[in-house]
Amino acid sequence: MDIQLISGAFEDGNPIPAQYTCQGKNISPPLAWSSPPAGTKSFVLILDDPDAPRGTWVHWVLYNLPADTIGLPEGVKADSRLPGNALQGRNDYKRNDYGGPCPPSGTHRYYFKIYALDTMLNLKAGATKDEVLRAMEGHVLARGQLLGTVKK
Repeated sequence: MDIQLISGAFEDGNPIPAQYTCQGKNISPPLAWSSPPAGTKSFVLILDDPDAPRGTWVHWVLYNLPADTIGLPEGVKADSRLPGNALQGRNDYKRNDYGGPCPPSGTHRYYFKIYALDTMLNLKAGATKDEVLRAMEGHVLARGQLLGTVKK
């Protein structure tokens, strides 16, 4: 099953506005997603850039978003109170928050990925993308993604 993931700031496949990048305010864009399938207990949201020079760069990791969450507002910060005490994981900037797109050159693709899980993850704040992906193995009920681009 698929989840539709959208943003009021940009459309799928289009450029991400500068305010959501390191060239602007470096704040997270607003996001919304469709209803999950029955049995969903939580969501995971990951933002990464597969075009980074040294391999995929992780910009944002959130997990244990409650099943009744249908989106996130613009500007989620490290100290933001997240729905249901959801947690932010460690990005490749070595922080537990949103690190906006910041390509060194050329055009990069940024994938916002949403996963509906049949469980809550038994992880503390600051888990890495790899730790989250391992913990959610066998628990994904549905997924979706939103692609944005940034050119420098």
